[in-house]
Amino acid sequence: MTDTDLIDAAEAPPAGAPSGMAPDSIGDMTERDRWFAQMEERCLEEGYFEPLGKRHWAWFHDDGPTLLVTFETIDSILARPERLSAGFAVASQKGWSHLCLIADGETWYRDSSVYRYFDRLVDDSFFEDFDRVVFYGAGTAGHAATAFCVTAPGSTVVAVSPRATLDPQVAGWDRRHLDGRRFDFTSRYGYAPDMTEGAGKVFLLFDPLHAEDAMHAALYRAPHVVFLKTRHLGARTEEVLNALVLLPRLLLAAGDDTLDAALFARLWRRRRRNGAYMDGLIAAADAKGQTRRTWIMAREAALRIRAPRFRRLAARLNAIFAIDDPEDEAAG
Repeated sequence: MTDTDLIDAAEAPPAGAPSGMAPDSIGDMTERDRWFAQMEERCLEEGYFEPLGKRHWAWFHDDGPTLLVTFETIDSILARPERLSAGFAVASQKGWSHLCLIADGETWYRDSSVYRYFDRLVDDSFFEDFDRVVFYGAGTAGHAATAFCVTAPGSTVVAVSPRATLDPQVAGWDRRHLDGRRFDFTSRYGYAPDMTEGAGKVFLLFDPLHAEDAMHAALYRAPHVVFLKTRHLGARTEEVLNALVLLPRLLLAAGDDTLDAALFARLWRRRRRNGAYMDGLIAAADAKGQTRRTWIMAREAALRIRAPRFRRLAARLNAIFAIDDPEDEAAG
């Protein structure tokens, strides 16, 4: 028995797991119970929904010849208005097929049941049925996307701030996920950069000013890896990309084989209309004592975003530089 098996054996099944579920009535069902029941009913006619061990599930929606594979959590799915995966929202726009690996919590998908599932897909030549396969994940799920893409040679990978590994011998400098070190990253699907060697293109989105994310990205050294840098976003990269509706655009472009650095650069121009990005830009200038640059960024943010915090900062710095209120200046 592996370390991962021992960990899984110690975990109790999550509330709402399909196996053994027998509520007395619909009223007794938890939110998860209802969602599991809905998914099983939904998949009677399209694809399948199946448990993988105690903390993972696979949902496959069979549609077009392009397949989008995403790694998500059950809590993030239940938080969405339609209670379906973010990947499905993208895939359904183009009539693509969708495979979602769902985790209960931060499992890193380091589970022998998940490994066996991907082994089965390979044995069944599952990925060969599609003209194009795109893997997506962010953060800990970014590790999974870049690791399991090895099962679909030639696939495209889009990963936001992916973790290459948590093996302390390689990434001991990353202390953000100390609990995750209990998982084995030295065995199968463990060191993600090696797993991407057979991929077509690997697009990594990360903030190069965020030390840990930049160091993980640097471990992906293959020539087909494309770095798409999102400065000043730090750990909020995926959040901001979604807020700007850029992430769906990037995934759609990946599925159409049109994603490249030039397209990202054009789309990335929207960032100056996002408060989180401007917060990071202003904080960086302020940390360096660049008062004039801070003032310029605050004025720009006050004009474009009109959030109160930017207006207050701009007003305070306007007094220093003897400049009128940015709205008055714009009106003039």
